[in-house]
Amino acid sequence: MTGYGLASADQENTKFAVEIKSLNSKFLELNLKLPRAYADKELLLRNICSKEIERGKVNVSINIERSEENLKGATINAALLSKYYKQLEAINIDLGANSNNLLQAVLSFPDVITYTEEVVNEGEWDIVQSTFNAALENFNQFRETEGAVLKQDLELRIKNILGFFAQIEVLAPLRIPQIRARLNQFLEENAGKVNVDQNRLEQELIYYIDKLDITEEKIRLKSHCDYFTETLKSKDANGKKLGFISQEIGREINTMGAKANDAQIQQLVVGMKEELEKIKEQLLNVI
Repeated sequence: MTGYGLASADQENTKFAVEIKSLNSKFLELNLKLPRAYADKELLLRNICSKEIERGKVNVSINIERSEENLKGATINAALLSKYYKQLEAINIDLGANSNNLLQAVLSFPDVITYTEEVVNEGEWDIVQSTFNAALENFNQFRETEGAVLKQDLELRIKNILGFFAQIEVLAPLRIPQIRARLNQFLEENAGKVNVDQNRLEQELIYYIDKLDITEEKIRLKSHCDYFTETLKSKDANGKKLGFISQEIGREINTMGAKANDAQIQQLVVGMKEELEKIKEQLLNVI
């Protein structure tokens, strides 16, 4: 399910920002981007995300911006650099060598540049963690809001399928007398009415009509739609369950279409299939 959450905090000339974004995915694909100093906290953050987010292609970015006076980084030993430079310059003059790149060469000498390793301050980590929790809460709230809209759309699609179903229930019984009339007309025109064995005809009609009966499919389709709506109301993560139910709905719709033998019913079946495809697309957003 798509989602977005952002939170920030300012503390002692340092700004902390956490951004969480997700796109649809069948599984949890988590990408964490955090400062090197907090690399040992990655497993902790991953465990929290796996419990709270469950599914989606998720990007979590933690950014810390420090004021200039609080910045830590490389330090240049100016006295040592000057000493090395003068020594190299004197040697180059004695040798008559090219001295264009002396500074670049000196910068690579030992101890000319030293790096200060950033150390995690537990008080600062508390701020990072609380900011992360706030971003996660905003992220989940975003998904809940989107989920409410999604739930309304899914309920509408099921309602539309049941609307088509109600029309099919009206049309289905009308097929039998129409089929009987067509067969009688065909036999009279090609074999003559007196040559038709009515008892045998009735037996064949019963067999043929039984093959076209969609009573069981109608009962199961109605049951699956009701179960889908009931499952939607649950607060549990039921995305996969809804996916399985939609597959069962599809099977009943396909069987009804195969047995329809009626142009109007076939059109209604096509409408049901269109609604079901929209449901399947939307279920990619459901956890």
